[in-house]
Amino acid sequence: MNIETKCLHAGYTPGNGEPRVLPIYQSTTYAYDSTEHVQGLFDLTVDGHMYSRISNPTVAAVEDKIAALCGGVGALCTTSGQAANLIAILTILKAGDHIVSSGAVYGGTTNLLAVTLARLGIETTFINSADEEAVIRRAFRPNTRLVIGETIANPAITVFDIEKMAAIAHSFGVPLLVDNTFATPILCRPFEYGADIVTHSTTKYMDGHAATVGGVIVDSGRFDWTGGLFPEMTEPDKSYHGVRYVTDFGEKAFITKARVQMMRDIGAYPQATTAFLLNLGLETLPLRMERHCANAQAAAEYLSRHPKVEQVNYPTLPGDPSHELAQKYLPGGCSGVVSFAIRGGRDAAVRFIDSVKLATLQVHVADIRTCVLHPASSTHRQLTDEQLAAAGIHPGMIRLSVGLEHISDILADLEQALSQA
Repeated sequence: MNIETKCLHAGYTPGNGEPRVLPIYQSTTYAYDSTEHVQGLFDLTVDGHMYSRISNPTVAAVEDKIAALCGGVGALCTTSGQAANLIAILTILKAGDHIVSSGAVYGGTTNLLAVTLARLGIETTFINSADEEAVIRRAFRPNTRLVIGETIANPAITVFDIEKMAAIAHSFGVPLLVDNTFATPILCRPFEYGADIVTHSTTKYMDGHAATVGGVIVDSGRFDWTGGLFPEMTEPDKSYHGVRYVTDFGEKAFITKARVQMMRDIGAYPQATTAFLLNLGLETLPLRMERHCANAQAAAEYLSRHPKVEQVNYPTLPGDPSHELAQKYLPGGCSGVVSFAIRGGRDAAVRFIDSVKLATLQVHVADIRTCVLHPASSTHRQLTDEQLAAAGIHPGMIRLSVGLEHISDILADLEQALSQA
């Protein structure tokens, strides 16, 4: 099936006389015929659902759909994109390990890496993925166990060179995790360029309607965990009767460990109703992404010509620093998010945001409705000036998430707000 068809049909196939629409299995628990069957579930030798902190039939159908869209062997839904990144990292890293991350990742991810994980004994070195390979290689240490990047950085709107960073990561025997939130699998599938793990904040375009918060981890199934750097993937897990994930689960070793060990212990699993709403969003994702990209392109071109705008970041614009990478990784468009800076800095940006009428000022992005935000005052407020610069964020930068309204209405709102700035 083509990806547009997978959005509608993957993950759930009704049997004779069964519901056409994915049912909501709103239950925390499941019934069994025998103690032997339950024992098999807890030994991981029998397929099925133990408890809805770990798996649920509605959520499982959506996980299967997302894995199919991304080209992975399995997926694990979580309660947020932050939870997805945390669980993905803790599945393979422990105290004393080290991460190499793009400095342009989302501010919340930066805080997770630089503050919270540092408290747990996991250190991170932030790099500029656009640097020469020799410079990037100097960031690696003997204890480096993971590389992280974001396909389209939020809110710098720079494009991550997936293939280049995958090659570097693999040369050190470690996997590459790519946050593909803004691109979605409709615009880019990082596994095709060498990424090993993909995460998404499903709160954004996948849901698309600002109705549910969620995240997902997807496993490519291609990384070789037997190189000696990841003993927890190859040695017996005492918490599961000595199961060896690589030996017992093969290409699904990572995603199985993420579910049965980390999700079991952290418990950040979504509700069935959340998965149901997410599935509705996924069904229209290809159509929405096409319109988001078209509207964002028009808005970016308009802003690039406006005398009050000093800088526009949108990779399809000629001259954008990420233009060449966008042509390679995002030939179908660069999502609906544009960042730009108004002449006059922070004060002008605030006047612009306070003047919009159609757009909404909200701490959200990738919605069907146009919205705006000043990152330096909100989502990235905790970052230092140095971290803001590393993330590509100008103090007067505005993040514009272009919605599905008629483009003439969007441009009219931008024009009247710019006149007030």
